[in-house]
Amino acid sequence: MKKLLMATAAVALTAGMAQSETVKLGVIFGFTGPIESLTPTMAAGAELAMEEVNTAGGILGGQMIESVRGDSTCVDAGAATAVADKMITSDKVSGIVGADCSGVTGAVLQNVAVPNGMVMISPSATSPGLSTVDDKGLFFRTAPSDAREGAVLAQILQERGINSIAITYTNNDFGKGQSDAIATSFKELGGEVTIVSAHEDGKGDYSAEVGALASAGGDLLVVAGYLDQGGLGVIQGSLDSGAFDIFGLPNGMIGDSLPQNVGPDLDGSFGTIAGSDSEGAGIFQEIATAKGFDGSSAFSSESYDAAALLMLSMQAAGSNKPGDYGSKVMDVANAPGEKINPGELGKALEILANGGEIDYQGATGVELIEPGESAGSFREIEVIDGKMTTVRFR
Repeated sequence: MKKLLMATAAVALTAGMAQSETVKLGVIFGFTGPIESLTPTMAAGAELAMEEVNTAGGILGGQMIESVRGDSTCVDAGAATAVADKMITSDKVSGIVGADCSGVTGAVLQNVAVPNGMVMISPSATSPGLSTVDDKGLFFRTAPSDAREGAVLAQILQERGINSIAITYTNNDFGKGQSDAIATSFKELGGEVTIVSAHEDGKGDYSAEVGALASAGGDLLVVAGYLDQGGLGVIQGSLDSGAFDIFGLPNGMIGDSLPQNVGPDLDGSFGTIAGSDSEGAGIFQEIATAKGFDGSSAFSSESYDAAALLMLSMQAAGSNKPGDYGSKVMDVANAPGEKINPGELGKALEILANGGEIDYQGATGVELIEPGESAGSFREIEVIDGKMTTVRFR
């Protein structure tokens, strides 16, 4: 299965193409590592947009799109930058969907994309630090920053009667930024933060970390980590020891594998992840289901939108060169223009080819604000009967 997921080219996207020239898009996600349970549907979302464009006849007068996958690992900056460098220098990609996790995204951006003038659109890198990075106008993201998610989660905690929280975070830029945003927002609402403590991924025993968190106490433990790694370990250790029995779950902890691995003791825990109840969100889920994957899975809709924005920007610029189309990303993502939902990429390409304007809504109700990131909305998630269930949109 891993070999299938890591296939460097999505053959289904290119089979039967009559054109001799293709436009390659890199897809850099952590197909191995602490969010590996999420990335198959993220890639499926991105490649669904590519398939849709190919079915409509391609871009720029008939050039087909080819997906080139690479493994960011989510946490190994060296591996992620090596993959990105190969994509640009050897595979000759014209744009990158990704990366996924914030630390590797920042490394790829600063060490590879900016020096090579390459456009990146990440569907899931949410660190607030990426809002201020010197990206030369090359970096965009279709998921909102953790700065906004921190405020939303803090409000939910208050509404649910939580007066004090302990926070543990994965020891990297993503975890630190997310925990800071949650702690700051919760304190501003009058809540007490008893401890903010880092944990490392990849350990077999988290009893020491759980002991420190239990000593500090709190009505609830917020776990700003990864659902397939340390975050899972901290939750299991907390349940086994009786330290905490309910957990706050920001975006890196949202996915079906968490309740599957933890079991019924996770019921009642809750959290947030980027998500929309827009018309396009419903359309995307219907199309994804027909294609055999779950369109409600974390960041799959944002991945569709990231790929779509790359291709539509190329069409708007009349070029697949990043230096030409990068300035068009904000234009196609926002008003004015005809609103475009999932399933309408062919229509959008035709409008742009004829010199018209589009307002791409996509699968997440896209609106990009400066510096090129999603204004964003969120799903409030609760674990009910062993399933991550959307109970409200924010």
